[in-house]
Amino acid sequence: MSGSSRPFVLERFDLDRFVAETLAEDLGDKGDITSEAVIPADACFTGVMDSREAIVVAGLPLAEAFFRALDPDVRVERLAEEGATVAAGADLLRLSGRARALLTAERSALNIVQHLSGIATLTRLYVDAIAGTGAILLDTRKTLPRLRLLEKYATRMGGAQNHRMGLWDAAMIKDNHVAVAGSVEAAVHRAVNAGIGRIIVEVDRLDQIEPAIGAGATHLLLDNMDAPTLREAVALVAGRVPTEASGGVTLETIRAKAETGVTYVSVGRITQSAPAADVGLDFIPA
Repeated sequence: MSGSSRPFVLERFDLDRFVAETLAEDLGDKGDITSEAVIPADACFTGVMDSREAIVVAGLPLAEAFFRALDPDVRVERLAEEGATVAAGADLLRLSGRARALLTAERSALNIVQHLSGIATLTRLYVDAIAGTGAILLDTRKTLPRLRLLEKYATRMGGAQNHRMGLWDAAMIKDNHVAVAGSVEAAVHRAVNAGIGRIIVEVDRLDQIEPAIGAGATHLLLDNMDAPTLREAVALVAGRVPTEASGGVTLETIRAKAETGVTYVSVGRITQSAPAADVGLDFIPA
């Protein structure tokens, strides 16, 4: 496995700011009083970050960034690739540097790897559950404030495609928009007249499909429909626009929904309910 320092770049994401603000939250105005008191200033630390369970890896470049922020001379070797599936006990990252700095950064580094790997791991379960159906797994905007770009990165590592990144990159007309606008047609017409190119329309009844497409919808979100209803909806759409099964999808129900012929299945649980992966950092005696 190659070493480290490969750049981690996400559009619209400021890595240096994220690392600095996260560390500042942990350090407060007094710093790491434990490491300062207990660890000699010239002490060195060599350790390995490893997974205590089988996971899909995500977040190692961010972990490295936390360690480098406090010890620019730290030696880091990544031992697993982002998006790789590793077994329990697998080594993920080896590092060596100033003990005080690395132990101060330890929790922030572990937190991000645990969180993102947990999302990637759960995402992969959903992707595997629909393998061979032709349907594509999408994530949603059910993300933690200020962590959306990272959480959506983790779903990609798990094999999903990103849906809307925010309110700005596509219109999504849902039931409350329709209620205020007066009808599906009125809502879609307004989006078309506003010059919006991507117009996703949520429909929860079959009789809404033709009005939505006729008014200019470019994508239909088929909300909370069971498999037989989804199959009927797909037949009515007849390939004119992409279709997306959404709402209450679980590992137990996703394959039946995917087999109806929908283009996509979106799952909020992969970001909203993913458990943290069990990842730790262990000291290696000299």
